[in-house]
Amino acid sequence: KKQVELGFNAVTDGEFSRRYWHLDFFWGLNGFEKDDAWKYERDFKGGINPAANVHLAGKVSFNPDHPFFAAFKYLKSIVPAGVLPKQTIPSPALLFRDHRSDNWSKYYASFDDYLADVVQAYVATIEHFYTLGVRYLQIDDTNWAYLIQNLKDTENDPKRHQHFVDFAKLAHQVIKAVLVRLPEDLTVTSHICRGNFQSTFLFSGGYQYVADEIGDLPYDGLFLEYDSQRAGSFEPSPQLWQGDTNKRIVLGLITSKFPELEDEEKVIERIHAATAYVPLSNLALSTQCGFASTEEGNKLTEDDQWAKLALVQRIAHRVWEDA
Repeated sequence: KKQVELGFNAVTDGEFSRRYWHLDFFWGLNGFEKDDAWKYERDFKGGINPAANVHLAGKVSFNPDHPFFAAFKYLKSIVPAGVLPKQTIPSPALLFRDHRSDNWSKYYASFDDYLADVVQAYVATIEHFYTLGVRYLQIDDTNWAYLIQNLKDTENDPKRHQHFVDFAKLAHQVIKAVLVRLPEDLTVTSHICRGNFQSTFLFSGGYQYVADEIGDLPYDGLFLEYDSQRAGSFEPSPQLWQGDTNKRIVLGLITSKFPELEDEEKVIERIHAATAYVPLSNLALSTQCGFASTEEGNKLTEDDQWAKLALVQRIAHRVWEDA
């Protein structure tokens, strides 16, 4: 109700039924099991570390009783007419890191067989969402930020660098295999940030390291983190956009990590700077991420959150209504 009052035509349920933005989805697929005590290899800034994961425990398949379906049906039941309920899920590429698929050979004769089941499970899940009324799906994909960081860090180590180049190709392959099988009237976007857990971050680096792979994916829009210097410049934008007049590049210039409100004029200046690379008609504005990637939340209040979203609305009206 508050999102609608602020003027948003597409709204989410805030993912309140989830513990994590990504793991809950994987826990709900057939073939995966929850790990409740996990030590990750890379800590968030400040040593903060989430302590759960998921691992492969059998053949992967669609779960018709996935809890996300009930969550969406409830959201759809309370959204006013003319407002679009938006569904978010994590990228399948996240299954191929953090030891989530290390034991694939225990259940599959080949890695390609495993990939085929992952793709099929995703397609079937999204098709069921579509049957339930989803027409706007967002695939959250911090995996690209992971690859950016590692591709940057290994530039002087050809062997290790090639490992991450190959991973980027794998991520592209799997995501594209899902996207090309989805209904044409389903709007599918992707969100890329560099970590958001409790107002911290994991990765740094510009989009140029993976721009060609991302740009080739048939998304209708890309939500891109741009609230700090960690994200680099707008220069890779043409590669991400690919001159697609139907694709929107959404500039995440408003931080969701901290309560301080950005200067409207400076944000507008940055939007206009981005038009050197992508036309204004193909740009949009958002926060760089959500306000809570896990149940712990970020370091700002609910009122701070609404103030940030009101700021996004004010700036967007000024920029695009004046154009």
